[in-house]
Amino acid sequence: MDRLDAIDAAIWFAEDAVTPRNVGGVAIFRPPAGGFDHESLVRLIRNRIAHVPRYRQRLREVPWGLSRPVWVDDSTFDVTFHVRRSALPNPGTRAQLDELVARLMARPLDRARPLWEMYLIEGLEDGCFAVVTKSHQVLVDGTGGIDIAQVMLDSNAEAVEDTPDAWSPRPTPSDVELVAAALTSVVTRPSVAWDVTSSAAKDAGAAAEAFGRWVRDTSVDVARTVASIVRAPIDSPLNARIGAQRRFATTRLSLADLREVRGSTVGTVNDVVLTVVTGALREWLMNRGRVLDTSATLRALVPVSIQTDTSSRRERAITGEVGAFLIDLPVGEADPIVRLHQIAFHMRDLRSKERFVAAEALAGAAGFGPPTLHALGSRVGATLSQRAYNVSIINVPGPQRPLYAAASEMVEAYPFSPLVHGQALGIGLTSYQGCLFIGLTADRDALADVDVIVVGLADALTELKEASAKETGLRIIPGRADAS
Repeated sequence: MDRLDAIDAAIWFAEDAVTPRNVGGVAIFRPPAGGFDHESLVRLIRNRIAHVPRYRQRLREVPWGLSRPVWVDDSTFDVTFHVRRSALPNPGTRAQLDELVARLMARPLDRARPLWEMYLIEGLEDGCFAVVTKSHQVLVDGTGGIDIAQVMLDSNAEAVEDTPDAWSPRPTPSDVELVAAALTSVVTRPSVAWDVTSSAAKDAGAAAEAFGRWVRDTSVDVARTVASIVRAPIDSPLNARIGAQRRFATTRLSLADLREVRGSTVGTVNDVVLTVVTGALREWLMNRGRVLDTSATLRALVPVSIQTDTSSRRERAITGEVGAFLIDLPVGEADPIVRLHQIAFHMRDLRSKERFVAAEALAGAAGFGPPTLHALGSRVGATLSQRAYNVSIINVPGPQRPLYAAASEMVEAYPFSPLVHGQALGIGLTSYQGCLFIGLTADRDALADVDVIVVGLADALTELKEASAKETGLRIIPGRADAS
């Protein structure tokens, strides 16, 4: 039987009504001349779902908790239950869309069914439509599982539709069979018994740390990350008791502007992105009346895809190996150029010790697109103690060529990051078609002012551009970042 691994079991048992482990996001599409409707989306998913077999399976828990849950085929699977339809009230603004996404993603998935949902959102004011994807973290495990949002996209508008497969669900194992298989696992693999006992603690962070020796042998090296913590992160409004409701805020920045800063100073585009986020968080903290000395920092969890020792760069890029790295963001530093140099230095030090996958390799990898890598990155955050960091920042480079779903061109894509206890903000970023699309997931009560961070991102990029131009003696045209 295909059984959850230890980390996924810890995530599964740690989930509660306050912290649903939903990953995904919202993509905006421009419909083709012939239009696009709910039936078009249902047909597309029905034709592609064979590429993600896990999406027709559900989890069965073993009686008396003798072993980890197992995947079984859903004999009553109905794609129309999972692919749903909704609409925005007139005028269908982006703010209304963000509010709807926040409500949809905050709802826990039905554990008795395959752990995903997809929503077609109609009625956007510009004539576009949105597709919201929502999958459980355990669906995308990095060992072959990919997010359903990835398989619905094509590199051209004329892609030939797949033919639905003649799927026949395997018989669901009985309780007796589940117990027998669990007892066999305990005999042949005694560590399974310890896995189950530890997962009952209902704390994914504690479970991951308890599995330290086991984790060191896996692709997600949580133990190395935890061991790297020299001191606890500063007390921050980002580390608050959270509730069940969410806010979702989106914005976009020009990738050309980010590259312009990178070309005139130091570091990589990712370093520039982290510097912009740092500037926005600095502005947000000061807006809340926080007095920041020059040494003040916020600790960020930055999942990064890592190369492994295989024969080619392409193979290394699609292994699904993601490491959790912690970096202190210098929010107390007033000079944006100094902030950039500090972040670039720390990231360069990490790159000298680990084999990061180049952004170009990730963006071009056929097997792992941005939705999948965002899901993998969020798994890393779910396995760390809430005491380890203040905020998670997942930046995944995407293709710079257009993508399509049933001839509808995707024009924007914003990731959604699940929150865990004690973490009130998650930041997801995806580059696509010349823009950096940013999705901020926040606890509804703890971060009612999340829009301050959205405005701060545009302000921080403008400040950094002006400072880098002054440093290099370049002349820039006044303007501000594009935000939505």
